[in-house]
This record gives sequence, structure tokens and C-alpha cells, in this order.
Amino acid sequence: MLNTATDVVFSHFHGDHVPLVDANPYQLSVRALPHSFRELRCWSKSGNDLSANMSKRFQDLADLLGTNLQVAEGRSEGGLSFSRSVPHGAPGSKMGTLMMARIKVGTRVFVHASDIQLLDDPTVDQVINWWPDIVLAAGPPLYLDRLTNAERERAWEKAVRLAQNIEVVILDHHLMRSEDGAIWLDTLSTTLGKKVYCAADYMGQPRRLLEAERVQLYAQMPVPEGWHEAYAEGRANPDQYLLE
Repeated sequence: MLNTATDVVFSHFHGDHVPLVDANPYQLSVRALPHSFRELRCWSKSGNDLSANMSKRFQDLADLLGTNLQVAEGRSEGGLSFSRSVPHGAPGSKMGTLMMARIKVGTRVFVHASDIQLLDDPTVDQVINWWPDIVLAAGPPLYLDRLTNAERERAWEKAVRLAQNIEVVILDHHLMRSEDGAIWLDTLSTTLGKKVYCAADYMGQPRRLLEAERVQLYAQMPVPEGWHEAYAEGRANPDQYLLE
């Protein structure tokens, strides 16, 4: 898709959201990017309030992209608008902050709310106040024991608010890392009498909860001792384990 893109948005600098100079075999390396990537307009969260590790990733991208990387927090240009920093999850989260994006094409508005997890009231207010037709956001990480009952209830209430105010709501990422998340999503749809989607649902594809089914999949398709190390060094091929 990068071959046909005109713009790229970096919502934050966690390793599963940006290309990395020092990527491990399970992350996207800058070396795997098409050459045209360097010519794209790239809109980025600022380098403020970042850990040392996140700051390095920001600087690596700035070095790679030069003036094509633009800090976008709080800015609007054409059909693009960007939020100021909002919490990555609950307010004060140790996971830092992120930037949301609003994209208007014709009369339709799409909002990408990245890893908000539905745990911060002002953040959800911002999404609704942008009047999107479609929103894609990360749901709550129900697989984490540190997520309190109060936070779980808060995320449910925020999901209900989004679905009541927005035509199409897609909740994914953290939410779909567990079977409980999939059940939570289906229960939400039933409760509201309205479909709330995960990304696979919206694309008309079957759900493949590979992270949630990791233990079962390793039991069904065991790898020999030392396989992960061999894969990291380019000496093992995963093709035989890939699902059709």
C-alpha cells in the first residue's frame, strides 16, 4: 500500500507502529520500505514527552525523511487534521501519548484514534466532536491483569458512546488480542442492537486471532528447539507454518 500512498501518519513511536532502523525480525525495518517512502508527506507526533527510546525512533525517522517529516500535532491542512497529544490508554499512562488523525474526503470523515483504548474521557470527546462517519480505534487490552474493573467499565461506557454517536465504529488492536476481547465486541453489538466491527469484520474477512490462539497454535504446529534464533538470523523459513 505504501507504493500508492500519498501521505503517512505516525501516531506514536512504539515498535509496532513505525518502521525501525534497528528492527527485530518481527518488526518493520526501514530497509524493507519502498524507495518512494522517502518522497511521501509524513505527518508525525512531536518529539516532546518521549522516552529516550522513543526519541531515538523519532530522530531516526527525521534523519530518513528530512523535510518530508512534519510535526503535525494540533495542525490542519487540506482534508487532514491532527489532535494534540492524548494519553496512550489511561491518563498518566507510562506508555506515553499519541496523536489522532481526522481525514476528510469529499463529505465523508474518517478518524484514526490509534491506541486510545477508550480509557480517557476528553480523548473520546475529541473523537465525537470531530463528527466522523467512521472511526478506527484500539479497544481496551482486556488480556492485561493490570486493567482494573473500573477501567474495564469505563472502556465499555466509551465504546457505547462512540457507537451511539458515530455511524461506523471499528475497534481492534489491543481488544482483539484475546478471545475475551472478541466476546466483548460481540456483546457490545448485541447490547446496542447495532454492529460494532473489528477490522476483519469490516473488511468481510474471517477473524484470525493469532495472538489469542498462540498457545494452541504452538501445540498444533510446534517448532524445533532453536527455531526462533535461527529465524532471527535468516536461517529458518516460516512458510510451512503460515495459515492459508
